[in-house]
Amino acid sequence: DRILASAVIDASGTWGAPNPLGSEGLPAAGEHAAAARISYRVPDLDDPQVRAEYAGKHTVIAGAGHSALTAIVALASLAADAPGTRITWAVRRAGVGTAFGGGDEDQLPARGALGLRAKKAVDDGLLQVVTGFRTATVESDGDGQIALVSDAGQRIDAVDQVVALTGFRPDLSWLSEIRLGLDPVLQAPVELAPLIDPNVHSCGTVYPHGVRELTHPEPNVYVVGMKSYGRAPTFLAMTGYEQVRSIAAHLAGDHEAANRVELVLPETGVCGGAGVFDDPNADTAEGGGGCCGAPAAPELVTLASPSGR
Repeated sequence: DRILASAVIDASGTWGAPNPLGSEGLPAAGEHAAAARISYRVPDLDDPQVRAEYAGKHTVIAGAGHSALTAIVALASLAADAPGTRITWAVRRAGVGTAFGGGDEDQLPARGALGLRAKKAVDDGLLQVVTGFRTATVESDGDGQIALVSDAGQRIDAVDQVVALTGFRPDLSWLSEIRLGLDPVLQAPVELAPLIDPNVHSCGTVYPHGVRELTHPEPNVYVVGMKSYGRAPTFLAMTGYEQVRSIAAHLAGDHEAANRVELVLPETGVCGGAGVFDDPNADTAEGGGGCCGAPAAPELVTLASPSGR
């Protein structure tokens, strides 16, 4: 069936389009063949069947954002209860540094608490941390397990499960017949992209924005929420709420309210998991954009082309 509408607001998010395990936004060699052993979601360990799949097994968590921290906390709890459970945390950074966030100083308390719980799991020795690891190849070892090999030749062997939490990208396929104005690198609206560029911005330094920055060449078509950020990793839900409020005011004819975009974001705490945070030669514990302030100077970040799926 077709539904005729005077306006379309796409708030479908990026949940259905996870990034691959391989570095540079491309699948690692052998990643598709090993699909049965790779999950791109935080495992629901409250489900007995899922819990059984990870108990007593060796799991690699890949990624350094809040999804990875959530997986660390969940699997560390499992490791404390299920003998033989092993966890390896593979990150592209040279050090985990500020991946744990602002702790008690984070203006989003739940986010700070998550980081503290993940840091405690690492400090307690419940998982092994492998830094500077950029997955290039997934190999089968012939015994029903797999091995991850980095572009520098590092190996993580005897792996039963991989939880790849390397971010998401927008699925724009259903909008392929719509005239979208998108930044060619970030896949965000062209007016919004400079405001969220991870070379320069973390979530706390994003300028408040609304209908003007989210307008596309196609009249009355808007992409909002996490999907509007394209491949930038610094979205906060409160930003999306303000986006929708501005667009709704515009569609209702209240242009003064639409243009009066007001948003106060938290200034402390880590709020990204890629971009400037993934320099393999720098330890983010020494600064460089890990918190919600912008880095002292722009840093180069590599994003694969939109076609590199």
